[in-house]
Amino acid sequence: MQYLAALGGGSGIEYEILKTNPILEAFGNAKTSRNDNSSRFGKLIEIHFSETGKISGAKIQTFLLEKSRVVQCAEGERSYHIFYQLCAGAPPALREKLDLKSAYEYKYLKQSNCYSITGVDDAEQFRIVVEALDIVHVSKEDQESVFAMLAAVLWMGNVSFTVIDNENHVEAVADEGLTNVARLIGCDVGDLKQALSTRKMRVGNDNIIQKLTLSQAIDTRDALAKSIYACLFDWLVEQINKSLAVGKRRTGRSISILDIYGFESFDRNSFEQFCINYANERLQQHFNRHLFKLEQEEYIQDGIDWNRVDFEDNQDCLNLFEKKPLGLLSLLDEESTFPNGTDLTFANKLKQHLNSNSCFRGERGKAFSVCHYAGEVMYDTTGFLEKNRDLLHLDSIQLLSSCTCHLPQIFASNMLTQSEKPVVGPLYKSGGADSQKLSVATKFKGQLFQLMQRLETTTPHFIRCIKPNNFQSPGNYDQGLVLQQLRCCGVLEVVRISRSGFPTRMSHQKFARRYGFLLLESVASQDPLSVSVAILHQFNILPEMYQVGYTKLFFRTGQIGVLEDTRNHTLHGILRVQSCFRGHQARCHLRDLRRGIATLQSFVRGEKTRKEFAILLQRHRAAVVIQKQIRSRIGRKKFMSIYDASIVIQSVIRGWLVRRCSGDLGLLTAGGRKDKESDEVLVKSSFLAELQRRVLKAEAALREKEEENDILHQRLQQYENRWSEYELKMKSMEEVWQKQMRSLQSSLSIAKKSLAMDDSRRNSDASVNLNDDRDSSWDTGSNFRGQESNGMRPMSAGLTVISRMAEEFEQRSQVFGDDAKFLVEVKSGQTEASLNPDRELRRLKQMFEAWKKDYGSRLRETKVILQKLGNEEGSGDKARKKWWVRRNSSRFN
Repeated sequence: MQYLAALGGGSGIEYEILKTNPILEAFGNAKTSRNDNSSRFGKLIEIHFSETGKISGAKIQTFLLEKSRVVQCAEGERSYHIFYQLCAGAPPALREKLDLKSAYEYKYLKQSNCYSITGVDDAEQFRIVVEALDIVHVSKEDQESVFAMLAAVLWMGNVSFTVIDNENHVEAVADEGLTNVARLIGCDVGDLKQALSTRKMRVGNDNIIQKLTLSQAIDTRDALAKSIYACLFDWLVEQINKSLAVGKRRTGRSISILDIYGFESFDRNSFEQFCINYANERLQQHFNRHLFKLEQEEYIQDGIDWNRVDFEDNQDCLNLFEKKPLGLLSLLDEESTFPNGTDLTFANKLKQHLNSNSCFRGERGKAFSVCHYAGEVMYDTTGFLEKNRDLLHLDSIQLLSSCTCHLPQIFASNMLTQSEKPVVGPLYKSGGADSQKLSVATKFKGQLFQLMQRLETTTPHFIRCIKPNNFQSPGNYDQGLVLQQLRCCGVLEVVRISRSGFPTRMSHQKFARRYGFLLLESVASQDPLSVSVAILHQFNILPEMYQVGYTKLFFRTGQIGVLEDTRNHTLHGILRVQSCFRGHQARCHLRDLRRGIATLQSFVRGEKTRKEFAILLQRHRAAVVIQKQIRSRIGRKKFMSIYDASIVIQSVIRGWLVRRCSGDLGLLTAGGRKDKESDEVLVKSSFLAELQRRVLKAEAALREKEEENDILHQRLQQYENRWSEYELKMKSMEEVWQKQMRSLQSSLSIAKKSLAMDDSRRNSDASVNLNDDRDSSWDTGSNFRGQESNGMRPMSAGLTVISRMAEEFEQRSQVFGDDAKFLVEVKSGQTEASLNPDRELRRLKQMFEAWKKDYGSRLRETKVILQKLGNEEGSGDKARKKWWVRRNSSRFN
């Protein structure tokens, strides 16, 4: 395409044609296990030329986009490039609008664990795609809609389902994925949820809503995602064709470039490989027919002596695919029409009807093998029927038609239009939907036949792409792999025919017209066949190196080159002789022209000179007459006086000139006043020079001071920033210390209150007991007072410990507060000290943490001691109660 654009450029549209390539590659190419930029669709671009040979327009047609790659990728492969480019290169505004995330956060993209390609910048590629869309006149509004559809497809993969009953029926979860899909395509969340979870079926005059199982819901979701992407791809191709349309400029001159997938054979080959290899079989037959069949038929029709070359024909394999009613495509369409048809029943039907075919071989389970022209390939029928039906239920189409965005509405309209077209061939009823549609295989077969008819009406040229290795590594040439590809493509047979056949051919008339001038004029005037034979004999072409046909001459490889060399040598000699003769003629003509020009110039110059001389002579004579008259009128005396006056004037002028050139000598003798004035002028000039020098010096010093001021201002700003940071740190530390101090202080106050309450309670109990026991015996009273004194001593010890801890808390808090305040003053510069505030702050923090830890442990120990004292007090209360009971019982007794 670049070559054609360079040759036929000039109209400007060739640049648009070249810019379609980045768009189609982004939306139709993907990374596979064998190719980082594999085309997953077929493309035919027809480039039209004007009458002057300039490109006037183009039209693009696509075939069989691999839609399953949108929802499913093998390990190590990628989905279509545009998804990764959008995630990597979308600008912030678009990313926010579409709520885009990274590629690995989308389920459709993270299945293969491959998100990038070595040496490829997806963000830069996205910029190139956007630029190409601008060039092919896709508006910014449409571009945003396209990116919204891509984001909707990605978010649709994140839609999940939850089981709602015992029959495994599910409904879509109203999570981020569902809401984003509904927002991006412009539909209601509830409608989208219902379309993904249920299916409407028409039974008679009634509509029945059927709930879907998990597998059915996932298939419905994936079918909607694939249909949106496929329709988006077709819509883009349509917009490109509108931009490149030829219109009234169509002249019938065109060059078509077919870029279609090659033969594929993987570890697991599915429906896509089945269709791709069928298309390659058709193209291989066209290749064989053009290079083998037509070649040999031409030899036979022209009546030359020719030994037929045998080559492998793939017509049997094509019959296996296309034969009715028992071909692979017919059986596939037939099985797709059965509601209960499965991939296994399809495989069994193939084995039942096609086992006798030499190109077919049944395998175990759902597999079968086909012997293609390029080799044998085993296909797995899993998913064949579903992909061939390409089912999108009417509910999903109605959902798209109800969207507020214009692109989903266009997609739905196109789907309904396709379903309303007359159906030719097998039909498939879409599970209760009211629409019928062609199967994918039938549609692809129709496109392929149209393509072949088009190729038959053109002059084909074939380009075979040979892969040097299977590892995508440069400089690695696998000879066995290359040889296998050459055999599969039929290139070896082409070489064999070229070597054994006559690849160069020319009609008698053209041959005689091209080489007849090499013969004598008497022979060259005969009929073309006689002239052709005479040329062959004249240049000793061996009889086995050519054949004379009815209408053409056939030459083996290299023979026409001898005639071409002789022709070129003769033409070169003729041209050399002609150039010498023409040069001689030109030189003679130039010499005659120069001689004539010189003669003419001499006549013109002579006439001009004579006229000028006559004028000068006339002037001279007039001057002589005037001089005689003057001399006669002016006497000798008057002449001498004029002469003397002239000499005086000359002397004065010459003296003045001498004085002016010798300098201001007259100033030295002009008088005292003039000397003073000159001295004054000199002083003023020197003073002004000194002032100017000082001004310049002051300005330089001012600039230096301003630069120093700027540097100091920057340093001051840095110090202020650092001081604000340290101030924030100190405030945060002070707040933490205050909180911890308040916590410890509250703990101490609570402990003091509890001890005071216990002390007051004991004192009240002791006073009551003393008043009631005045009549008791001395021993008993003494024992009780002994117990009371024993109980009061530990309590007073506890109070002493708590008071000491409170004093320590107050002292420590005062010390830490003073230290922190001092560091703040040092940092702010209010206090001069040779300290590092940062290091001292860290040291103070470490001291505080160590003291806090030690103080907390001692506080816990104090609490334990107080609890023990409380237990002892409880046992003392019990003893006093027992003593009181005994005393009362003895008193009553």
